Formats: sequence, C-alpha cells, structure tokens
Amino acid sequence: MQHERQHYVNGQWVDPLQPSLVDVVNPSTEEAFTQIAVGGPKDVDRAVAAAKAAFPSFSRTSRKDRLDLLRAILSEYNKRKQDIAETLSQEMGAPLKFALERQAATGTGHLTRMIQVLETYPFEGVEGTTLIAREPIGVVGLITPWNWPINQIVCKVAPGIASGCTMVLKPSEVAPLNAIIWSEVLHAAGVPAGVYNMVQGEGAVVGEAMSSHPDIDMMSFTGSTRAGILVAKAAATTVKRVCQELGGKSANILLPDVDFQTAVTKGVLGMMGNSGQSCNAPTRMFVPADRQDEVKAIAKAAAARVVVGHVDDPNTTIGPVVSEVQFNKIQRLIQAGIDEGAELVCGGPGRPESLNRGYFVRPTVFANVRNDMTIAREEIFGPVLSILPYKDEAEAIRLANDTVYGLAAYVQSADLQHARRVAAEMRAGNVFVNYPAGDTAAPFGGYKQSGNGREYGKWAIDDFTEIKAVIGYDAA
Repeated sequence: MQHERQHYVNGQWVDPLQPSLVDVVNPSTEEAFTQIAVGGPKDVDRAVAAAKAAFPSFSRTSRKDRLDLLRAILSEYNKRKQDIAETLSQEMGAPLKFALERQAATGTGHLTRMIQVLETYPFEGVEGTTLIAREPIGVVGLITPWNWPINQIVCKVAPGIASGCTMVLKPSEVAPLNAIIWSEVLHAAGVPAGVYNMVQGEGAVVGEAMSSHPDIDMMSFTGSTRAGILVAKAAATTVKRVCQELGGKSANILLPDVDFQTAVTKGVLGMMGNSGQSCNAPTRMFVPADRQDEVKAIAKAAAARVVVGHVDDPNTTIGPVVSEVQFNKIQRLIQAGIDEGAELVCGGPGRPESLNRGYFVRPTVFANVRNDMTIAREEIFGPVLSILPYKDEAEAIRLANDTVYGLAAYVQSADLQHARRVAAEMRAGNVFVNYPAGDTAAPFGGYKQSGNGREYGKWAIDDFTEIKAVIGYDAA
C-alpha cells in the first residue's frame, strides 16, 4: 500500500489540498494500523474539475472503446483480488476466506456482468419518427459504505464507465484501503485521466461538498437512511439526480408447508453472514405461532454453528463488527430487546467468552418478538435475529410490510405458486423465494425509506443516463 495519504485525481496520485489524518482501525484488535489523509471541499473541487474536463471526450467514446476499457479493468482487478481480500479482512473484519470468496468476488461478478450488458445495451431506438437516446448524465458523485466496500464501489463505477460518465468516488473512511487498490487497478487498466477520481474523506465534509456541488450532475449513495437524507437535502439546491440504496429491516416469511429444519437454519446462517452487516439481511423471521417452539430450537442450534473468531482462522464463520460505534449500537439494541420483553433464545450482550478484545458480538436470537419492539423496528446491523409469531398468512404479510423500510423480503414455501402469491404482496424492491442464488442482473434497490433508483446490470446504466427525444429524426 503506497497511497494512504493521497487522493487519485486526473490520472495521478496527488497530495490533499486540505489534509487531515484519520486512523484506520483493525476491528479485530481495536488498534489503528495505518492512517489515511482525508480531504476537504477544495479537494472535491479539484476532482470535480478534472471529471468535468474529461466528460466531453469520454462521453463520446464508442461502445467498443468502453468495452475494451472494462475488460482491461477486469483483467487488472483479478490480479489484485487477493490483495483486496486481505485488505478487507484487516480493515472491516471479514474472515479471510469470506473476504476472498464473497466480498472480493463481487467485483469480478459486477465487471463481468457489466461487460455482458454493455455489449447489447440499447442506447438508441426510433419510435415512430422520434429518436429516443440514452446519454451519459454527466459527472457523477459516488459515496460508498464500509460493509460491502468493494462490491458497492464496483457496482457504481462500472456502470458509470459503461454509460460514458466521469466520476468522483468518496469511499468510506472506516474501510478506505480497498478503494486505494481499486484506484490502482483503474490506473493500471489505462482509464483516461479525469474519468475516474477518488477523494478520501468524511461524509460530513467531503460527502456534503460533493452532494451540493453545482458541477456534479448525479449522486449515487449507499449507506444509512439517516445519511441518505442528508445527501438528498444537500443535493436539492442543484436539482441533481439522487440515487440511494439505504437501510433495511427485511422480513423472512416461513409459510406452514415449508421444511422448517432447512428454512430456519438457512435463515439464521444467511442473516448472520458478514456479521449481520448487510442491508438486505433477513433480520425478522415470521413463523406460525404454533410452530415457534420448534423454530426456536432449530434457530438456537443453527446459531451455535456460527463460529465467531479471528479473521485468519479458517474455522471462523464471522469476524468482528466493523467499529466501536457499531459494537456499542448493537449492544444497546440487544439490551433493548431484553428490556422490552423479548425472549432471549441464545447469545446476548457482551463478547463471546473466548474473546476479550475486538468488536466481536455473540450470535443472538430473540423469540416472541412483537413488531412494535425496538429490535423489530431499528436496523441493528449485527448478528441479531428476531423471531416473530403470526396467527395466519394475512397477519404475516401485514406485519412484514409494517416497516419504514422496503429493501428486501424473503418467502419460504414448498409450493412455488403459493410463494409467488405472497411475494407479490411484499412491498420491497427485492423478494427472494426459497433462498435463491444471487443475481447480478437483477435490479437492486428498495421501496420507501430504503431508497430510490436501482443498481446492477442494465438497471444501473438506466440510472446513469438521461433520456433525449429527437423529434422529427426519422421524418419522411
């Protein structure tokens, strides 16, 4: 790592104009292992100016040019995948195997998919005598989170390049080092100067400067709903497009005909993956009231299979949560569950007994949870599952939708037609039926306070483009 104290602007590594050092803390040890230099509004101005200057030429590049560039990026990315995994493991606490096979692998997946999409994406078409064209929206500001860092960087930068936009990225200051490697990847791949720029910084400073900047035409933000509201407010004065992927409190409805041993076990293990730090995690498990005792026993056994430990131990299932702030929030919410009368099935406050240092959280399951309890309303972002009993299907659907969020929902049934009918009732951007494999072509985004706009595949290019109608284009 050579560029912790620099930004990447106009094809070069540059020193910040407004430098300030921020510690990068290893959540397994609670100790800072390096520092990054974060910037300020002047650094944003410089990066935006570079992106704006590069836009006229890059926006007119051919489909072939951009395909060649994405293929070069993919090749360079795969060379650095191990480096990225090791960095993610150190800065945000993902077990090394998980960091390589799940976290770093998403970059390869998104780049591969974007190449496939760009090969046939319909940028132009004639309807009647009018040409309908999709053109790059301009300079885009990208703000990415710490929980799936490289995933969110790639799924924003790749469609930005595919659509002909130029961009400024602000990665999370909590997990910033993977973005440095990513910037090195783009430099090695030959991305033209100014097309991609990266400014390290804090959301309240660099993020606000980007969101309000008059020369940024679109903001693409992934993070908390609270921060997303601030981005939208700052962007409002310049009437720029704002696409947001925000929080979630996803329901997982287990219908009575499902194999409970399988469905509960997969639900628990899936929810606790990445230490529960996924915005679309199935954190509210709805089960028939007369089966709750059975579900509790299965869930407890499944949680016992979750091995909390050090990231370099191959037996570790989940590592620490990302920071002291996050650890303290989770502890507060676990205690709230106890105080409000939820039944603690396993886990609870504090670290696992074998770990006395690091932001490690005990895999925790609550039962007899009511939908008005704090643990059913707030996004916990840790390995904490709430089991909610329902008396009939109508109640399960009503309670599942009774949330300010709408990012994802899950439905489990032995009858696919039945699952489809329930899925149609879910007020969520993604509905997962019977724990399917992920799909990088499926539009990713949410309803309600989970955001707006969609990422992944062709849907991402849609959001990075403006629609132009040339009327009379094909007149006789």
